[in-house]
Amino acid sequence: MQLSLYKKIFSKYFNNPIVEKQIGDAVAVVKNSKRIFFIGNGGSNAICSHMMEDYAKIAGYPTFAFSDAALITCYANDYGYENAMKEWLKIHFGNGDLLVAISSSGNSKNITNAVDEAKLRDGEVITLSGFKDTNKLITKGKVNFHIPIENFGVVECYHQVILHIILDSLK
Repeated sequence: MQLSLYKKIFSKYFNNPIVEKQIGDAVAVVKNSKRIFFIGNGGSNAICSHMMEDYAKIAGYPTFAFSDAALITCYANDYGYENAMKEWLKIHFGNGDLLVAISSSGNSKNITNAVDEAKLRDGEVITLSGFKDTNKLITKGKVNFHIPIENFGVVECYHQVILHIILDSLK
């Protein structure tokens, strides 16, 4: 039964002292940030839109998400999908900003390219990935959350729960 899978995975990871430390570290990074940018693809992009709203409304941060269809297609058409988010960050992202990069596989080229750009611009990065522990995103942030299971539902839920825990810790 799928419920037992979720219960097993969530219990294991949320009872891990490493995850608890990462949450504390992430809260500190958020508190020291001027603005927060969220990026992701598909279901992860939906999480970005949700978190953009909540971090602004509940915690009072200026927040942005690369989630508008016209914006995505404009940048993808002009720069290629793998560079669309990176090019958007070139205009808006700067020192003191935070990029929250979400990718279930951790291997999306558009996400890793954007993370690299944010780091070039002296911003901070928090990553959330899943699947294999050899993914390209897993070591790119100041704080890197990872759940090693190849199940989109579990990974996406884990990412959203982590971001809500961080948000709740800011209140």
